Amino acid sequence: MSDPTLSGDSASATNPVSRTGGALQRMTARSRTEEHRASTPLELFFDLCFVVAVAQAGGRLVHAVTDGRAGHGVLGYLLVFFAIWWAWMNFSWFASAYDTDDVAYRVTTLVQIVGVLVLAAGVPRAFDDGDFQLTAIGYAVMRLALVTQWLRAARTEQGAVRATALRYAAGVTVCQVGWMALLLPHGAPPVWAFALLAVAEMSVPPLAERTAPTAWHPHHIAERYGLFTIIVLGESVSAATVAIQSAVDEHQTLSALIPIAIGGLLIVFAAWWIYFAVPIHDHLASNRQAFLWGYGHFAVLGTAAVIGAGLEITVDQAVGTADLSTRAAAAWVTVPTGVFLFTVWLLHSRHYKRGPAQQLTLPVAALAVGLCAFTGSHAVLWAGLVCAVTVATSVALQVRATE
Repeated sequence: MSDPTLSGDSASATNPVSRTGGALQRMTARSRTEEHRASTPLELFFDLCFVVAVAQAGGRLVHAVTDGRAGHGVLGYLLVFFAIWWAWMNFSWFASAYDTDDVAYRVTTLVQIVGVLVLAAGVPRAFDDGDFQLTAIGYAVMRLALVTQWLRAARTEQGAVRATALRYAAGVTVCQVGWMALLLPHGAPPVWAFALLAVAEMSVPPLAERTAPTAWHPHHIAERYGLFTIIVLGESVSAATVAIQSAVDEHQTLSALIPIAIGGLLIVFAAWWIYFAVPIHDHLASNRQAFLWGYGHFAVLGTAAVIGAGLEITVDQAVGTADLSTRAAAAWVTVPTGVFLFTVWLLHSRHYKRGPAQQLTLPVAALAVGLCAFTGSHAVLWAGLVCAVTVATSVALQVRATE
């Protein structure tokens, strides 16, 4: 795959325009070497609105599991979270290359926010009744708004870069036609059909950029993913806090919830520490590396959200409102935490680890956290302690390596 450090035929990649939210501007690629590139207030607002949909998906997963429909809940969560994650990811990569921050760009981004809010409103129907029509409409609003952005970029760009923008617009449009044909008449998609369209969606970027990559900014992309990870982890803390508060108010019990609260906080704190332990932007040196890293975040972000749902499930089980065994409830925390740790290691931590001790720390910790489900009523606390020890071990090994 082409080296994304090259700007292709974009005539203005090194000529950034004024970005003040003013009148309509030429949508030309931003420079890859632009210094101090950071997320904008609009991008942060965009992320916060997307977390509304993540919270809805996590909440319905909790209800499905506590009602004894775990398989149904997991399937619904995967379908909905894919739509949320994919729409967010496509916007973030486009914005990294073409954020003009003029009126048209801002309005189109706000339309995408409307789309995710419509999608979020349809999540209960999707989970409870298998009716994905409203979520499909919200998803289409997000995706077709992005198509207009790609067409706008194509009007300005020339040569191979213009062809890349047009391929993006065409690919996204074709996929939306497929989703509408699948979801609007029937509501609940067959799993095989959903998987086929999901693969088609994920094939658009590598096919579109096969001859001329877009001018995404490595530092900016790394920051965008990091910020969304923080927000999702924060939503997990919020969901767990509300669950504990409700349990205490309704059942007047605290002793059984303190270990869950402590363990949950240790897990979330460790997840944040481990994710940001290395500067990943230096690894994003090509489309191949960046796409694999970006696609892998489906597991990182998805499990980060499930950790919060799992904490809610363990709280419900502890106060007797969920018909689950202690081990099964704990697994909803320990398993996603283990997957999170392993995926973070696989995506970027391993690229900066030196020696077998550093390389094995996170994979061994992931396995140990998963096995904590078998430790009884204090499984979440044990999982949190394992995560804390993992952080301490990683820090100690890093200090030793630099001495």
